[in-house]
Amino acid sequence: WCDCVNLVLSKKVLCKGGVVADYGMVAQEDIGEGEVLFTIPRSALLHQGTTHVAALLEQEKDSLESTSGWVPLLLALLYEYTTTQSKWKPYLSLWTDFKMLDHPMFWSKEERDSLLRGTGIPEAVDKDLVNIKREYRDVVRPFISKHPDMWNTRTHTLELYTQLVAFVMAYSFQEPQEEDDDEDDEEDPPNPPMMVPMADMLNHVSKHNANLEFTPDSLKMVCVRPIKKGEEVFNTYGQMANWQLLHMYGFTQTHSDNDADTADIPVINLYKAATKEPDGDQQLLAEMWELLRDKEAFVFGKDSCFTHTELHSVLKVLCMSREEFLEFKNNDGWEDDEDEDETIFQVFSNDGLLELKSKWRRLIHEAARLTVMGYPNLDEDRVLMEDQASLERLSRRQRNALKVRYGQKSILDKVMELTKS
Repeated sequence: WCDCVNLVLSKKVLCKGGVVADYGMVAQEDIGEGEVLFTIPRSALLHQGTTHVAALLEQEKDSLESTSGWVPLLLALLYEYTTTQSKWKPYLSLWTDFKMLDHPMFWSKEERDSLLRGTGIPEAVDKDLVNIKREYRDVVRPFISKHPDMWNTRTHTLELYTQLVAFVMAYSFQEPQEEDDDEDDEEDPPNPPMMVPMADMLNHVSKHNANLEFTPDSLKMVCVRPIKKGEEVFNTYGQMANWQLLHMYGFTQTHSDNDADTADIPVINLYKAATKEPDGDQQLLAEMWELLRDKEAFVFGKDSCFTHTELHSVLKVLCMSREEFLEFKNNDGWEDDEDEDETIFQVFSNDGLLELKSKWRRLIHEAARLTVMGYPNLDEDRVLMEDQASLERLSRRQRNALKVRYGQKSILDKVMELTKS
């Protein structure tokens, strides 16, 4: 099939199963930086522009608009996956059993809520499932019903549609937008996802050794650092925290191997911390909360707070006097000062947290403590991570959930250590 679609695979690599996942790519010889591992022509990519039903999808694209923007691709996959005549049948046959997908959206709600409480994943999955159901009911099913010669509601069910959403989440690629030097132009919407045969065989680690490059005629997987014979070839899905990897791809890395791991502190926990201050004006804080309640959570990485500007702003508000807060509201907040951004970043780095003013450190410490209390099995998780025999007795879902919880709690523990009085 690869020969038929002109996909060129280097003789230095081999696709095989059971490396770190069901499929993977392994070096059969030493591979040098810059070597091309495979090249796939754009005509072999599977998306709404290459599918057999491309003309129909283009003709009715206005009726297929949705929040996700994925409906045209998903309709293409529904068609190609279930027709015996698909050009991509040999490729799609690798994914015959979507029941192997182990995203948390396929766990029971009880399992998600018990294993992943505090991580943010249950809330994200609940939102996903509501959106998928709504998209299928309001956009996909009416379209399918209009075109019974291509699709039918008995085969192309909500269950299959949900499985294909997970398939796209885990295995699709998005072409980066071309950089535009004109700052006045509105930002273009992201390119829609597409399926890239062979590229989706590669597994992810944050310290990857290969990268997908896009050219006008083809896509190429290129070695970005030397790979020894017998080593696995790894792509990267980007800087992904463990909760994102589990939510979108159904797997995790150990916390020590994932430099991109993060933990969130919800803004409400910072507000709750402020209400516990002995000199707190509860009425004033309640007014502040009305202004702050829609703020996103603060994201902490291993070395710093990624949302440092937002954290800085919220801390300033929570520490205002009534007069300062009234002036702040009357002026509709502060103007952004881009020159201050780097300084603020340093303030909320691990080193900077040690030097924060005492009240800010107390608020961050208490907010982190309240966040940690939202996780289950605090002490048990630490014991499990240190006992290999116990770890191996856990199910795959239990291990993945444990790695997400442990990673997030490790980051929050570090924040508490750096901000303790």
